[in-house]
Amino acid sequence: MATPRQAADGGALETRGLERILEALKLLLSPGGSGSSSLQITKHDILLATLKSNLSALEDKLLKDPHWKKLKLLRDEIANKAEWAQNSVDVTWSFTSQTLLLLLCLKETMIHLAADFNPGKPNPRTPEAAPALSPDTLSISQQKTVQSVLQFVVTLGVCPYLMPGVGVPLRYRTEFGAVVQDVVCLDVAPDATRRLYTSCRVLLNVAQHASLGSLIFCRHFGDIAAGLCQLGFCPTKRKPLKPEEEVLTEEERALSREALRNILDQIYQPLAVRELLILQGGPPQSCTDVKTQVRCRAPAWLRRLCGQLLSERLIRPSGVQAVVRGILEGAGAGAAGGSDAEATAADWKKCDLTAKILASCPQQSLSPEDYYRDICPQILDLFHFQDKLTARQFQRVATTTFITMSREHPQLAAKYLLQPMLAPLHRCLNTAEIPESDVVPGTILVTEEELSRCIEDVFKVYVVGNEPSTVLVDSLLPVLGVLFSLYCFTKQGVSHIRSLCQEILLWILGKLERKKAIASLKGFAGLDKSVPSLHCLCHFRAATQGGIMITIKEAICDEDEDEALYQKVSSEQCQIEHLGDLLSHCQECGLAGDFFIFCLKELTCVAEEHEAELKTKPFSSKSLLELEQHQTLLVEGQEQKLLVLQLVAVLCERMSEQIFTNITQVVDFVAATLQRACASLAHQRESTVESQTLSMSMGLVAVMLGGAVQLKSSDFAVLKQLLPLLEKVSNTYPDPVIQELAADLRITISTHGAFSTEAVSVAAQSTLSKKDPQGKIEGQQQISRERSTDVSHSHLTQQQSREKSNETDLKSNAPLIPQEVSEPSTTTNQKSGSITTEQLQEVLLSAYDPQIPTRAAALRTLSCWIEQREAKALEMQEKLLKIFLENLEHEDTFVYLSAIQGIALLSDAYPEKILLGLLTQYDSGKDKHTPETRMKVGEVLMRIVRTLGDMVSKYREPLIHTFLRGARDPDSAHRASSLSNLGELCQRLDFLLGSVVHEVTACLIAVAKTDHEVQVRRAAVHVIVLLLRGLSQKATEVLRDVLKDLYHLLKHVVRLEPDDVAKLHAQLALEELDEIMRNFLFPPQKLEKKIIALP
Repeated sequence: MATPRQAADGGALETRGLERILEALKLLLSPGGSGSSSLQITKHDILLATLKSNLSALEDKLLKDPHWKKLKLLRDEIANKAEWAQNSVDVTWSFTSQTLLLLLCLKETMIHLAADFNPGKPNPRTPEAAPALSPDTLSISQQKTVQSVLQFVVTLGVCPYLMPGVGVPLRYRTEFGAVVQDVVCLDVAPDATRRLYTSCRVLLNVAQHASLGSLIFCRHFGDIAAGLCQLGFCPTKRKPLKPEEEVLTEEERALSREALRNILDQIYQPLAVRELLILQGGPPQSCTDVKTQVRCRAPAWLRRLCGQLLSERLIRPSGVQAVVRGILEGAGAGAAGGSDAEATAADWKKCDLTAKILASCPQQSLSPEDYYRDICPQILDLFHFQDKLTARQFQRVATTTFITMSREHPQLAAKYLLQPMLAPLHRCLNTAEIPESDVVPGTILVTEEELSRCIEDVFKVYVVGNEPSTVLVDSLLPVLGVLFSLYCFTKQGVSHIRSLCQEILLWILGKLERKKAIASLKGFAGLDKSVPSLHCLCHFRAATQGGIMITIKEAICDEDEDEALYQKVSSEQCQIEHLGDLLSHCQECGLAGDFFIFCLKELTCVAEEHEAELKTKPFSSKSLLELEQHQTLLVEGQEQKLLVLQLVAVLCERMSEQIFTNITQVVDFVAATLQRACASLAHQRESTVESQTLSMSMGLVAVMLGGAVQLKSSDFAVLKQLLPLLEKVSNTYPDPVIQELAADLRITISTHGAFSTEAVSVAAQSTLSKKDPQGKIEGQQQISRERSTDVSHSHLTQQQSREKSNETDLKSNAPLIPQEVSEPSTTTNQKSGSITTEQLQEVLLSAYDPQIPTRAAALRTLSCWIEQREAKALEMQEKLLKIFLENLEHEDTFVYLSAIQGIALLSDAYPEKILLGLLTQYDSGKDKHTPETRMKVGEVLMRIVRTLGDMVSKYREPLIHTFLRGARDPDSAHRASSLSNLGELCQRLDFLLGSVVHEVTACLIAVAKTDHEVQVRRAAVHVIVLLLRGLSQKATEVLRDVLKDLYHLLKHVVRLEPDDVAKLHAQLALEELDEIMRNFLFPPQKLEKKIIALP
């Protein structure tokens, strides 16, 4: 048994043998020179002379130097085992043979070194120390020597013997390669094919060592693969007569084929793909003239072989990724994700080419379905790379592949690509069957990662790919309801997939046919229950990583039915609002306008259905089951009607004046309005709102016919749809002005504008007669004083709290009131005295106009002038007050709220003259003023209190006494209003409550304990809440004498009050009181030090 010292000596000898081999290789690579003047002859001669001299120098060294004796023995041993001709008249082959023998010696030596290496145990005291290197490890300089040798071997022993079109010719690589191509002698033994076979087999033998194999295949895999392809697959031109005449036996050809497949399986797959693509070559090119430097096309057998091998690479596990990397890296992109990856991602041609390759079914597959079944999961995985630059490359390829496959094999793409991608959304549809094992409250149906990945993939395929093919659109339609529900959930908080959901919905709504898009929107709004939506057992929940997951809802108890109903109603309301937000982005394409018109038509259907319901037959002949079913249908119908009304209200609020994008939409809107007006007339249900809407729509037609829009003959063809409706309005509507305008519009449309009456011209001119400073058209209403009706022809009013209809490019607002028509806050600033007496008189007359928008706009204009302290308006304060008080009794909210605002502003200017009169009116009985008017006066008083601020102390006595008296009024609503106003006042008085605090407390105690009306008792307790909340820490001083009484009252309410709302108010007041007392008894400690400077 060898001692450790002997083993160490043997290892040293082996290491020196490794160094001798590398010295021999360096000797073979030593450069030479010549002084010849002929450049071409010099290059050939120098190369041949250098090779000969280096071979002679090596032989002399091996024979004469005793240190090289062991290397000579090893070389001779390997040479004797070799089965190829090592000597030849051709110097290049003799040089190649000796180099191959030395490489085999290098491999054997490295194997022995690795086998004899026995690393010691690591020292636990120095665990950070690097482990000992294996003795067969090559240094950087040694690796460079081996790489140079390999380059010579491939250049002299492989490339010269490749057929034209197989691989890249030497002459097209370097200038030295052209010289080598000319000096190689192919006419002497051994045969060129035998030389190629020998070089490839020896290189593959050397490559069995891991270190040497990486050096060989890293740079020379393409040339070796080309040689093996030629050796194993090149067809022979003729069948030899005798076996000894064969250059290669069939066994050697089979070995070459097996070796090719082995190295293709072992090598880095993207590298294999890249080299096979290079071998396959491009389109046919001419190679007749060498000087043109144009490569010959690869032979047909090689093209077929490379295509087959590439297909095998593709259908392997992770083959798609290998093919993509091989193509993109081989196309000048560097490593995937490298510095050039961004430029490659932008090169759509390369990505499209890759997609076409992936979408094409190879011949090796049994059928396209088998190919798609294997390949599609790998394509889906291309979307999920974390590295950003790599992801950009792969996502572009995956998206293009999706589109290509969907175009070429739509059914297979839907089955193996789209369905797996959309599976998380299909899992929670109301049409899906959830397994019983999953129907457990809290079960996670779709995880956070699945849902996020699904949404991101859909965005990349649909929005980024932007290919509205039929199969892509149809596959997304069933899950739109779930997508919209998810979008609504993301709007409740912060989510990274909100923008993705919005973009997906906007994309699909823009690409769908208009009828399908409207149907989808109906499903979003809940108007069409047949549209697939989120399963009733499923709901969205925030996940731990900031995403969203889909889980099974908790079971609803009988006690929680009210809460569940509230959640359902609030959820539907939020969905309607979010739908309005979504449609606000769809105005340019016209979808928002079409959907708005659909909703208006639904309003007409609602009116007709309501009339039909009133005429239903009695239920005496129906069974209980039929009666219950009928009642269920009625409830569902009422829900539908409420949804339509809410939807119209939201759309009116969210849409801008550019909602209508063409004449057809405007005509459809007017037709829907006229049809609804006709339906109201048929049922004898004419209302102010219907009259205003009808006036507005007809005024809109007058604007178009008056020249605001350049109409074509095709537009008049569309306008003719209104003729039957206008005729019906002109014959049946009770208002003569509207009748006349309808008849005139009908004449103008029928004559294509050739004949237009004065009424149409006036209506159009009144709308277009005034522009704002930016040149935008501002809607006006020209009040015609010549008519006895004192009503305008143009009612293009912006319906504030009703159906907003900003449908055209004309911004339509209501009356002709200078600069303050609909929104005083946006009016131009006017200096004092800028209004004229004529303008003031005109506005005062408009304040009595029977048209509600005109009257309300006039009141708002007067309020604006009062706020701006216009002298002419303030001089008529008594008349203005009378106007406001008269309009205070109007039933329309738009009018009386404008009057309330005007009185409050007028009281701010003259509080002494107006406040006492308002208090008297508020304190009057039912015989003088209606309860509604007194409530409106109370709202005015509260606005005055807020406006006066600290100056309210001057009017403390009359205000408090009036409200205290109101607390004893027979009308319960007035009592509750007085107490509410009292709480608002006490909250602002602070220390100024003074002696009246006892009166206030006594009143509150009496009302809270003895009043029979729940609303009044609630108001009394709420006053205490406001009082404590407003006084805060000052309550212990201001309410010092009554604090105990208030505490007892609150405890009494909590214990004995039957009303839950009053109990809640009392509990809130006790919490406020508890917080006040805690801060009073235990004030927070402040770690501060006061420094006083002594004089």
